[in-house]
Order: sequence, then C-alpha cells, then structure tokens
Amino acid sequence: MARPLRIQYQDAFYHVTCRGNERKAIFSDDYDRKIFLEKLAVSLEVYNVNLLAFVCMVNHFHLLVNTPDGNLADFMRHFNICYTSAFNRRHNRVGHLYQGRYKAFLIDADNYLLAVSRYIHLNPVRVAGLAEHSAQQKWDLLLKHRFSSLLGYLSTRNRKGLVTYASVLEYMGGDTAGGRRAYREFMKQG
Repeated sequence: MARPLRIQYQDAFYHVTCRGNERKAIFSDDYDRKIFLEKLAVSLEVYNVNLLAFVCMVNHFHLLVNTPDGNLADFMRHFNICYTSAFNRRHNRVGHLYQGRYKAFLIDADNYLLAVSRYIHLNPVRVAGLAEHSAQQKWDLLLKHRFSSLLGYLSTRNRKGLVTYASVLEYMGGDTAGGRRAYREFMKQG
C-alpha cells in the first residue's frame, strides 16, 4: 500500500510530531536537546519555515510550524536526517532514530492555532501522569521545562531566536505585555 500524500501548500500551518523508534528516547541529555535545537534552527532558515511552538520530550517532540513556501516535506527530511546523524555520531550508534514517518496535521489557523499551541506547551504535564497534582504543581512543572517555547510566550527575556512568537500572540491581542498575560491565562485554563 502506498503512503498517503502529504498536503502541502504555501503559508500552511502544521502540528508536527515524531516519536522515537520503539518509543525509545531521542534525547539522552540536555546536550542532545541543544543539538536538536541547533539543527532545527538551521533547517528553519534553509527552508524558510516559521516555528511557532515546540516542546522536546524524552521520546518525542512536537512542533507547530508555518510553511510560507509550502515545503514541509523537504524541511522535515532535512531536519530529521541532520538530527539523526548528529545523535547517532554522538552515541556511536547506527540506524533509525524515529518510529516511522513524522506525523503532520494540517491546522486551520483561525480556529485551532491557539488550541494546538496550548496542547504542545501542556504536553509535559500530560505525559507525566500528574492527575493527582494540583493545578499550581502542574504549572510549576511547566515553568521548569526548559526545552519548550512556552517561557518565551510568557516573558520576552526567555525567548529563543528560532521561534516566531507574534503569529500566536496575535490571537491574544498582540506581542505585548497584555497579550503575554492573556496567553498565560489561556495556558492556565488548559
């Protein structure tokens, strides 16, 4: 059976996720996560893709991207090959890092961009199994998760150069102190 074609067009928004082969870790430490972000930044620049949100988990990652040139497949091929090669070299291993192809869900930005950004940013508490914890404990965990774009949405001093914050904050009143406060409240409601 042939693989389904990817829907690609100019200025599309996607929620992209990729999981480790056999659900194994794709990051062994923070240095791997830094390499991941470096390779991601290069791929974003080479393929003119805008990163709106991301989170690095132990065995998977989530990205929210916009493709002005309609080239998601080329971008993801380049990025996944670059990171896999770096990971394999560093850990003296060979073979696949990821379980199958990446998943890409086309997003209707006007209706779902905010919801997808919140889903991505809340992922650390979702997968941690914190059902019994208070909302404040969950919030504190999110604020400690360094390999996510959330902190840059809450404060400009925590921004990462590879993330385009304005596209999501536009739906919260803009990239202003008020927009960032509104996004914080939106996150807490989630």
